[in-house]
Amino acid sequence: MAGNLLSGLPRATEAAERLETLLARPGLRIERIVSTGQASPPGFWYEQDDAEWVLLVSGEAVLRFEDETEARRLHPGDWLQIAPHRRHRVESTAAEAPTVWLAIRFAE
Repeated sequence: MAGNLLSGLPRATEAAERLETLLARPGLRIERIVSTGQASPPGFWYEQDDAEWVLLVSGEAVLRFEDETEARRLHPGDWLQIAPHRRHRVESTAAEAPTVWLAIRFAE
């Protein structure tokens, strides 16, 4: 299996975020997420059972963690690991061009 993370990207006007599973194995899932201006709904926090390692491939995003006072602005090449059950939200993603994420979810 082969592909290109930057091919087939939606136009910036697409209303829904796209999530594509690239590889799934027991305890491991690799996904491409493409955002086009989406953000978490007001008051919503992700709190996932698995750990997650994310790389911002293109675009721009702002993440907020419930246990931090400042939001984190991410640029292409920035990555971070999110521990299981660590509450976080997407404050914003770039609206003028697709924001591409590579997300690796794994059991810790």
